[in-house]
Amino acid sequence: MNTADQYLKAIYLVQEIENGPAATGRVAELLDVSPASANEMIGKLEGRGLADHEKYKGVSLTDDGIVRARDALQNYCIIERFLVEVLDVEEFRTEAKALESVIDETVADRLDTIINREPKCPDCFDPEEDVCALLELECPETAD
Repeated sequence: MNTADQYLKAIYLVQEIENGPAATGRVAELLDVSPASANEMIGKLEGRGLADHEKYKGVSLTDDGIVRARDALQNYCIIERFLVEVLDVEEFRTEAKALESVIDETVADRLDTIINREPKCPDCFDPEEDVCALLELECPETAD
């Protein structure tokens, strides 16, 4: 189940990638939900003053929506980094997505003290790779 914060985070990331309003279909795809479900939640976010949705143009976050999205993204980065750096979880993206809706800010703050997060978080997040750029992952070398 996706929470409002997961939607805010997804909208924020799509806006960053597209440098403009997020297409509802792209948000649905990112969250692996139907476009109808995405539209329903976007309507709720709009009702709470966290997003503005224009039909055929997409959804944009309000200032309050951006703050909440960045907080959600920061918690997601903390979870990812904890799973990799402390627990050495190989499928950390899958696990982080499963945990993000159940780990509250208090727990994220406690995990944060263990990983010693950089102050530039969540700006460290690479939306195209869907991972915190500060993670030192073992990647196969590519030939130039």
